[in-house]
Amino acid sequence: MDDWDYDYLIKLLALGDSGVGKTTFLHRYTDSKFNRKFTTTVGIDFKEKRVMYAGMGSDGMSEKNFKVHLQLWDTAGQERFRSLTTAFFRDAMGFLLMFDLTNEHSFHNVRNWMSQLQANAYCENPDIVLVGTKADLRNLRDVHIRQAQELADRYGVPYFETSSLTGTDVEKAVSTLLKMVMKRMELSTYCLHSNDPNGSSIAHRDLEVTPVRSRCSC
Repeated sequence: MDDWDYDYLIKLLALGDSGVGKTTFLHRYTDSKFNRKFTTTVGIDFKEKRVMYAGMGSDGMSEKNFKVHLQLWDTAGQERFRSLTTAFFRDAMGFLLMFDLTNEHSFHNVRNWMSQLQANAYCENPDIVLVGTKADLRNLRDVHIRQAQELADRYGVPYFETSSLTGTDVEKAVSTLLKMVMKRMELSTYCLHSNDPNGSSIAHRDLEVTPVRSRCSC
């Protein structure tokens, strides 16, 4: 695709404690490589990727393929950057909430991250996927799959166990979140289209949702 050849600009944000593997996860997803060099993210960084999404047209019935430009924002997990990272919550359309399967403390902190999301995201029920990282380190595992799945079920979000080393379920986690975000946008587009007395359509390129905090209803 050309630089400006896309239908939607979608902003996803990865968050979680420092060291859980957010940067290597995004690197694996965008570049299909494992980066062995550990670098602590300072403030905010981001990766980009173009993907195709098969969704619904503005009439809510016809099928259409959309070109999606993904911006995947990588946030610092350290407390001293917290005010900076939470400032990006309202602009993000979906969230990859990560914890380290070999670090129980990072798992317990998922609740704190959830509270911050509910307080600062675009609405009280944003699109979230819970991601357990470093699934390849089986001998070092500190969080049982049952614990993680129960927490995901409690919050009503999908859960994936991933490995940036092997690539296991990295793409599946992101594509699931993208589908959730697009479904919400399709519903919003359909509602706006249905309520337009002139029947005018909405330009998809301009539908870079500037969220107003609400209960996420159409």
